[in-house]
Amino acid sequence: MFQPPSSGLGVHLHFNDEAVTTVGPPGRVFEPVKPIIRAFEFDRDALTFMTTNGEKCPPVPPGPPGVPPGPPGPGPPGARPPIPNLVPMMPPAHEQAEFTCPSRPNHGTEGRAIMLRANHFQICMPRGHIHHYDVSIVPDKCPRRVNREIIETMVQVDTKKLFIGQKPVFDGRKNMYTRDPLPIGRDKIELEVTLPGEGKDRVFNTSLKWVAQVSLYALEEALEGRTRSIPLDAIQALDVVMRHMPSMMYTPVGRSFFSQPEGYYHPLGGGREVWFGFHQSVRPSQWKMMLNIDVSATAFYKAQPVIEFMCEVLDVKEISEQKRPLTDSQRVKFTKEIKGLKIEITHCGQMKRKYRVCNVTRRPAQTQTFPLQLESGQTVECTVAKYFLDKHRKRLLYPHLPCLQVGQEHKHTYLPLEVCNVVRGQRCIKKLTDMQTSTMIKATARSAPDREKEINSLVRKVNFNEDPYMQEFGISINSTMTEVKGRVLPPPKIQYGGRSGFQTKQQAIPNQGVWDMRGKEFHTGVEIRTWAIACFAPQRTCREEALRNFTAQLQKISSDAGMPILGQSVFCKYATGPEQVEPMFRYLKNQWQELQLVVVVLPGKTPVYAEVKRVGDTVLGMATQCVQAKNVNKPSPQTLSNLCLKINVKLGGVNNILVPSIRPRVFNEPVIFLGADVTHPPAGDNKKPSIAALVGSMDAHPSRYAATVRVQHHRQDIIQDLGNMVKELLVQFYKATRFKPSRIVFYRDGVSEGQFIQVLQHELRAVRHACMMLEVGYQPGITFIVVQKRHHTRLFCADKREQIGRSGNIPAGTTVDVGITHPTEFDFFLCSHAGIQGTSRPSHYHVLWDDNHFTADELQQLTYQLCHTYVRCTRSVSIPAPAYYAHLVAFRARYHLVEKEHDSSKCSPAYGEEGASDYGEGSHLSGSSEDRTPACLERAVQVHQDAGRVMYFA
Repeated sequence: MFQPPSSGLGVHLHFNDEAVTTVGPPGRVFEPVKPIIRAFEFDRDALTFMTTNGEKCPPVPPGPPGVPPGPPGPGPPGARPPIPNLVPMMPPAHEQAEFTCPSRPNHGTEGRAIMLRANHFQICMPRGHIHHYDVSIVPDKCPRRVNREIIETMVQVDTKKLFIGQKPVFDGRKNMYTRDPLPIGRDKIELEVTLPGEGKDRVFNTSLKWVAQVSLYALEEALEGRTRSIPLDAIQALDVVMRHMPSMMYTPVGRSFFSQPEGYYHPLGGGREVWFGFHQSVRPSQWKMMLNIDVSATAFYKAQPVIEFMCEVLDVKEISEQKRPLTDSQRVKFTKEIKGLKIEITHCGQMKRKYRVCNVTRRPAQTQTFPLQLESGQTVECTVAKYFLDKHRKRLLYPHLPCLQVGQEHKHTYLPLEVCNVVRGQRCIKKLTDMQTSTMIKATARSAPDREKEINSLVRKVNFNEDPYMQEFGISINSTMTEVKGRVLPPPKIQYGGRSGFQTKQQAIPNQGVWDMRGKEFHTGVEIRTWAIACFAPQRTCREEALRNFTAQLQKISSDAGMPILGQSVFCKYATGPEQVEPMFRYLKNQWQELQLVVVVLPGKTPVYAEVKRVGDTVLGMATQCVQAKNVNKPSPQTLSNLCLKINVKLGGVNNILVPSIRPRVFNEPVIFLGADVTHPPAGDNKKPSIAALVGSMDAHPSRYAATVRVQHHRQDIIQDLGNMVKELLVQFYKATRFKPSRIVFYRDGVSEGQFIQVLQHELRAVRHACMMLEVGYQPGITFIVVQKRHHTRLFCADKREQIGRSGNIPAGTTVDVGITHPTEFDFFLCSHAGIQGTSRPSHYHVLWDDNHFTADELQQLTYQLCHTYVRCTRSVSIPAPAYYAHLVAFRARYHLVEKEHDSSKCSPAYGEEGASDYGEGSHLSGSSEDRTPACLERAVQVHQDAGRVMYFA
């Protein structure tokens, strides 16, 4: 059981003259948190920072205002040199004109060479200028497809001979580009364009005005490294030129293009299917512009009658089976899926008018009425079924089914389901179910060699060089993939604890991103004396005998791993629903003061999981480990071993550490690694809040991490309260280690390229401010790195002999910082994991700020090593552990926001209609975010102080 700290262990720290009480280790049976270690003075179990004469280092002294803290004295002979002095700190906001990302310090040289091919295709572009015009179309609410049609019609008609044979390109909104200037000078010109419509023609007023001359010389200068800033106007112009033709031929979705299935059919169920297409984006790189091309796939709604769509959504095999009106739950489920979709009518011959669905009626067509105005001017109530019989001579086949309400809600336009079809080409933005996701992965996963072939085949098929618009602007594409030189970094050694009878610590050397823990003990294993089992699976599916066998096997594996689970559980009971979780846990906490762990057996996907985590993490501070009943009935050594990895860190243990002698020199001084992420609610949800999470290392291995989390505005990408979150973790680091970090290495996940400057301005300043709030003049060096996984760069082995495994992927540790990276800024690609299925996606790292003067090799090695410190598995993962943990913390906080109906806090009303599916294994969310106060939401995600001392999120 997590125990509150005893009052006699408090010491006082002074941060900025504010006394902060720090508590000593809580009264727990496992080993307390050890102080920070010095990376290159690793004195076995005496884990303290040491000076060269063996004395404890004092905290890093702050320098005078505006000067960073001083580093420790020189190291012993032969030691690595100290990190150079930091660059001057950022000026105050009012003096700060603009942030700029640091230049690339050098190119990396560590690791063995490997030749690769990247799905980047070189663009050959002309010199000179492109002319930019602003386009205004009234009415201005038309979709891009219609706007393109308007401009295309305008160019074809061209009554005023504006274009003189030119082929302008248009982005579908406001921007038009031409190769040569139009004969209008800088005047604004207005034109009327008519499009044929359904029933009557549509007239649009269009105006053009010259905006600027876009210089391609400036872009060439930047690519060759002669200027620092990349002219974004030139890149945008090239992008519009190259997207113009595909946008008219295919269905654009974001930066990708899709076409309706031909020669394949991959249904996903629920009225959805897979469409294949390609991603295309223009990217600056060293010496040249590149076109990044990748195959992509996404879910679209099937073009089919709405009746069939409803049957798929409701799992009804034939419409003849649905003889009764829909139940309330069926109607809610159907409404959730069809609301917002476009449908077209079938009862008016060739006039297939389109509408957007705004609702589904509660009443069936035979009783749903609307106000009908007669020829006499009188208004009467008429049912939908009677109206269709009288007006369209159509007797409804399914009058017992509801109607779709379309258009604007106040207009009461109702359509029977049977006269509606789902319009083709609508992308599904709603979250896929687990089954649909699984089907999608099976349909789209391709081994690396197969994906490479598909991309090359796609480039030949699209035939960019025959695009008349690209020809107009003098642009061509090299149709072969770019060859780049990569390096495979050496993996770090992983250190475990010593087995009894052995004098030395056990070590593991990863091979292709994987290592084996068999025959090794945890670096710091926890002894579990008091533990309980709560089984929420029915006794008929998970018998007592299975529970006994499972615990016996778990005890054997855990003992081998150096985390002995002693004796029998003090409690082993069956339970049913989520409402039993809190009373049971309170009983356990009161009955056994020293209780360390509750193992919870779950029957599959259930709301019990969310409740277990809410009560365990936020209410009572109890360590919980959930396990599926199927894994209890048939426990595999791999599953049991993975459970031990999670349990050990949840109880404060350390699974393994990086061998200290081979770590980068940033470890020479106290350093904190921060990881941050913001997660948003599922697509289509417009109420639930976004969640920001920050984790920070609490020792020098780094192995232990603490977390802090905040609820913020819906879909807000910038972390609003980052200053206070960083301050919280810096204080915790000081309490755990008695040192102030002299370096902060910050890995930020979830940021797109367009947000770099915005994030840098707000979040870097927030970190600086947090340091200054703690102590005047405290200015540790900050390195701020954005981690990106959501990109379309793929790397392939040029030599087949280098391919790894059945999927033929690049080796773990492959890094690239030439050829396809930024012309001047500090970025690199690193594939740190072994690809098992499909094609590996290397992570992209872009350094937005660097006070610590990392070389390319140092930062690449550090990043790769941190990918080996993730506690949940004995594999190198795809992003550094702190960034991964931040994602886990934010994901766990989603479960903390899920509450029971009889919630005693009374912060919110009872269930809304939606819930469980949005939260995976969670139960219903109590009302919408509008009904719940920010203070209440904030309290819901704050973890109990006992849980906060350990990695509860593992």
